Amino acid sequence: MPHFIIDCSENVIRLKSADEIMQEVFNSALSTGIFTESEIKVRISPFAFYNNGNTLDDFIHVFAYIMEGRNHDQKGNLSKVIVTKLASILPEVPVISINIQDFEKSNYFNKTMV
Repeated sequence: MPHFIIDCSENVIRLKSADEIMQEVFNSALSTGIFTESEIKVRISPFAFYNNGNTLDDFIHVFAYIMEGRNHDQKGNLSKVIVTKLASILPEVPVISINIQDFEKSNYFNKTMV
């Protein structure tokens, strides 16, 4: 935890490799100091088919799922750091956004907890 799932138009990974985009999101999340390196997980899903405001404009949207307990300032900074980094490496992409959702500790479970 946390999980960063990147949705993007397929063309975005022609501009920068999927590995490079994922690494930048990873590095940005790590730079905030609210996660350890071993906690951060990043995935990317490029879309060939999409409708972006009735256009085919390129886009990146990051869905961030983090364990509850971070405050609004920490989450706001995390959002800003990631979008700022993506905008700097992909200035030609007109739509770059993120949203953060909290996992509740009471209902989160994984294999290591068995």
